[in-house]
Amino acid sequence: MTQAPTPTADTVRRLVRSLLKDGKEAGKEAGREAKGGRDARGGEETAQDSGPDVRPATEGPDPVTWWVGTRHVLRLAPDREATVRQRRELRLRDLVRPHVPVTVPVSVAHGEWAPGLTCTLDTKVPGGSGEEHDVSAVGEADLAGLLSGLREVPVRQAETLGVPRAAPRSLEALRRAAVRAAERLADADEFDAARLNQLTAPAAAQLAAQSGSAVLTHHALTGGHLVVSADGRVRGVLGWADAVVGDPAEDIAGLALAVGSPAAVRAATLAGYGARPCLRGLWLARCDTVVHLAGALTSRDTGRLTLLRTQLRRAWEPILLERVTDLRDTDDAL
Repeated sequence: MTQAPTPTADTVRRLVRSLLKDGKEAGKEAGREAKGGRDARGGEETAQDSGPDVRPATEGPDPVTWWVGTRHVLRLAPDREATVRQRRELRLRDLVRPHVPVTVPVSVAHGEWAPGLTCTLDTKVPGGSGEEHDVSAVGEADLAGLLSGLREVPVRQAETLGVPRAAPRSLEALRRAAVRAAERLADADEFDAARLNQLTAPAAAQLAAQSGSAVLTHHALTGGHLVVSADGRVRGVLGWADAVVGDPAEDIAGLALAVGSPAAVRAATLAGYGARPCLRGLWLARCDTVVHLAGALTSRDTGRLTLLRTQLRRAWEPILLERVTDLRDTDDAL
């Protein structure tokens, strides 16, 4: 396998100049931005043609995401697998965009940054991270529109683009893993293991995914992928590379970790989802947080502990309906 070069600020500047110069649509965008000391070829050039202002958007020795000026972000695929996913993501975003009420990033230009490795220069969606701003009641309606829109995306078209199918996870298997993990968290004084008693084996069986319920799911609705404005509106959704055709409860679970269980369940209910997928998403999230936090404590992964503790707190926020009622004859909204 070819070793990807280490991206530096100088190589990123040259790459951005090349992308904007060669991309017809990107040239128009750069021309609109060009004024004063800016060069229309490079979008945000200085008078000395030093190139656009670039800085890593992620930590680590080999950053693959870079801010470019104030209006763009450059994402580099670090390997061949990521290249396949990025090419699929660009096509998928175009398919999703007409169906959802929030902004989906647009690629200003794309190409290769190393032999066989792709890159895309995307427009930056204004706003902050979902980890920085709380989602308001109107923002919950934005999330409901997102969930509704994803359900409307034609599954066959998504699969034609190469979006894979993902089988629903076994909630019972996850429950058993969470019970074991909860004991370790209790010993560390991190969690009351008795809280998991609400999810019994029969209840987990009732919350099994229903056949024929697969839809396009974002499958990575983390706080970092939600763009939230200061007033709590959800302005955009990033990170579409992990999208699959699968269990819609996974996106409800993701929102529970990102914005809290009450807001996630309210958004899913507003989107038309009934009690079964809402409760399934809730318990997927709750079990996941217990398992992941226990794993991080065992491996001494201190860098993730703060986020995992926050996600556990959000997932275990109480909702109006905590118990799994008899869902065999009804699937009314919560």
